[in-house]
Amino acid sequence: MPGEPHPATNPIRPIPARRPISWVVLVAMFGPGLMVMLADTDVGSAITAAQSGVAWGYAMILPQLVLMPILYFVQEMTVRLGIVTQKGHGEAIREHFGIGWGLLSVTTLFLVSVGALITEFSGIAGVSQLLGIPVWIGVSMAAVVLIGIGFSGTYQRVEWIGIALGLLEVAFFVTAILSHPRAASVVQGLATVPLTRPGYLFLLAANVGAVIMPWMIFYQQGAVIDKRWGVNDIPKARRDTAVGAVITQLLMIAIVITAAATLRLHHVMNLSSVAQISTGLSAVLGRVAGQLIWGAGIVGAGFVAALVASVAGAWGISEVLGIPHSFNRRVKEAPWFYVIYSFAHIAGAVLVILSVDLIQLTVDVEVMNAMLLPIVLGFLLALEARALPAEFRMRGWYRWLVYGLCSVVMAFGLYTVVAVL
Repeated sequence: MPGEPHPATNPIRPIPARRPISWVVLVAMFGPGLMVMLADTDVGSAITAAQSGVAWGYAMILPQLVLMPILYFVQEMTVRLGIVTQKGHGEAIREHFGIGWGLLSVTTLFLVSVGALITEFSGIAGVSQLLGIPVWIGVSMAAVVLIGIGFSGTYQRVEWIGIALGLLEVAFFVTAILSHPRAASVVQGLATVPLTRPGYLFLLAANVGAVIMPWMIFYQQGAVIDKRWGVNDIPKARRDTAVGAVITQLLMIAIVITAAATLRLHHVMNLSSVAQISTGLSAVLGRVAGQLIWGAGIVGAGFVAALVASVAGAWGISEVLGIPHSFNRRVKEAPWFYVIYSFAHIAGAVLVILSVDLIQLTVDVEVMNAMLLPIVLGFLLALEARALPAEFRMRGWYRWLVYGLCSVVMAFGLYTVVAVL
């Protein structure tokens, strides 16, 4: 009859059963944003969060929540710059501001990348000591593994391995649960922000400075290019970045809670290294939680942050020098890129193995990061205004909000430097 579908051309098909989403599909939904945010909760940040929890209890939770949107705003700019221009951060600076400014940017990047590797390898050295492994063996093995990951074949493989290692940081959620925090105390801490106290203000500045790492900007801008994301992928990249920003700050909150609910209550106040924090946690929560679980979180934080920092350094330097740089290229197609990537790990590992005062070395690195933060954020804001077509730039109240928040972050970074010196 007229209007009826012909059985041969429109067969009735059964509705397929809904299949559960596999872990591979879940991982594929995320990318550079999750990777770089997991790296943001690095060893230095974990120590800073633990010190905050011991010194001020749950009063440091609210600032971690406030830092979520700030972190997202900064990294979202790198997403748009990378996807729209298809140029890495160093290359964009060289193109729009000249080779001199480009060399300045990669000089700061090299310093903070090696500095980050020192911090991460120091954390791995601390875990090695807890397990009775000589520092030189533990750090050397970590460096070899990280170099091997870079030679694994493609950027996508590097990213998947990095995210898998970073997910070991879930251990921080476990220690927070095992510490059994009192809900009433947590709520009271959320309503307590003693900004007039110099000690609180200093640790607040340290937490702010630890949120935006210069190598994060170089990494994510280069990663969206190696991942071959285009303009249509901007919404996906933004979701990826937003989820990562929430996760990394929740990890910081978990560490604050762990320290506040255990070490602070038992008056364990001297916490300058991974080993000291672990010893204190072991005395309260037992060896499994204090050494194995906490240690697993530190190892995950150290590995993923070392990977991101070294990749960022290799990308940035290669971009400014105009040499091939991609994990999607074979070694013979981009030899200097792989040399720079490998050298960064070797330099960081050697400095940690030879250092007699890892605590002071880590503090020096954090101060250097704070000093260089205004330069890095300044370049990022300038590129957003100059390198992007008008339709992709920030506008209206959103633009002024981001400018204002970035100014606050830079001011806190400078305050940290002044306070330490």
